[in-house]
Amino acid sequence: MTKKDAGATTFKSGFTAIIGAPNVGKSTLLNRILEDKIAIVSPRPQTTRNRILGVVHRPQSQIIFLDTPGIHKSEKALNRKMVETAIAAIGDVEIILVMIDAAKPDPASESLLLEKLPGNRRKPVILAINKIDKVKKPDLLHLMDHWSKAYPFAEIIPISATEGAQVPELINLLENLLPEGPPYFPEDMITDMPERFVAAEMIREKIFALTGQEIPFSSAVTIESFAEDADRGLVSIHAVIHVERESQKGIIIGKGGAMLKAVGQAARIEIERMVGMKVFLKLFVRVEKNWSNDARALRRLGYS
Repeated sequence: MTKKDAGATTFKSGFTAIIGAPNVGKSTLLNRILEDKIAIVSPRPQTTRNRILGVVHRPQSQIIFLDTPGIHKSEKALNRKMVETAIAAIGDVEIILVMIDAAKPDPASESLLLEKLPGNRRKPVILAINKIDKVKKPDLLHLMDHWSKAYPFAEIIPISATEGAQVPELINLLENLLPEGPPYFPEDMITDMPERFVAAEMIREKIFALTGQEIPFSSAVTIESFAEDADRGLVSIHAVIHVERESQKGIIIGKGGAMLKAVGQAARIEIERMVGMKVFLKLFVRVEKNWSNDARALRRLGYS
C-alpha cells in the first residue's frame, strides 16, 4: 500500500499501555479485547508481575497493548520492580490507557499513578472507568466529574471489562488515535510471549486461586523443560514452584500432595487449551528464601 494508491485507506498502528492500580481489571480487559486468554487474572491484587503484550488485528489498524503490573507503593524489591515495569511502559507507547476501579477506589495508588502521567499532551491519555456494572449511575457521574478535574484526559469512557460493556467503543477510540504506520506483527500473532512463559503464568494463576494468605505473593513459577512431541500429540512440562519458607512449601504440597495435584490439574487444563495438545505436567516445589527481596533471585526467576 502506498500513497500513490488513489483508493487506498491509510493503515494505522501503535502501542497502548494499560496502566492502573492493582486489581482494576487490566488483564481482564486485555483478554476481553483479544477474545483469548494470554494474561492471568485473579481477584487478588498484584497478580500481573510482567509486561504482557497483546496484538489486536483490525482491517485498517493494528493495536498493540501492553498490560502492566499495578502501580502501588511498596518496600518489597519485587513490588518495586513491578512498578518500574509499569512506569517504563508509559514512555514506550503512543497511547496511555489509564484504568480505575469504579467500585473500589484506591486513593494512594491512584495518587501515585497521577504523579507518573506525562505533564504534556504530546501523547493522548485515555481514562477507562472499569466495573461500571457494580456502581449506580449517580456515583459513576460523580467519578467522571472528579477525574476530569484531576487530569486533562483526552477522553473518559466508562466500561465493564467483565461484561464487555463499551469495550468495542473503547477499541474504536484507540484506533482513531493511532498514528499512521505499518503493522508490527503478522496477522496470526496475538502475543510475543513464549508458550513456556504463559504456561508458567497459568500455573501461578492456579496458585492464586487455590491457596490463601501470603502463599500467592510469596510464590513464583519457572519452567525447567517444555518439550513438544508432535508425533504423540503431547507436550511435556516440568515446572518449579518457588516459595520463601518451608512452611509455605508444605501448604503448596498439601496433605498427601493434594494441593499440588489440584494446582497441576487445573493448570494442565488451561495449558492444553493454549497448546491444542495433551499436556503432561510435573510440578516441583523449591524453597528460595526471601526471593522476593533478593535482586539476584528476582533476575534468576525472570523479574529482571
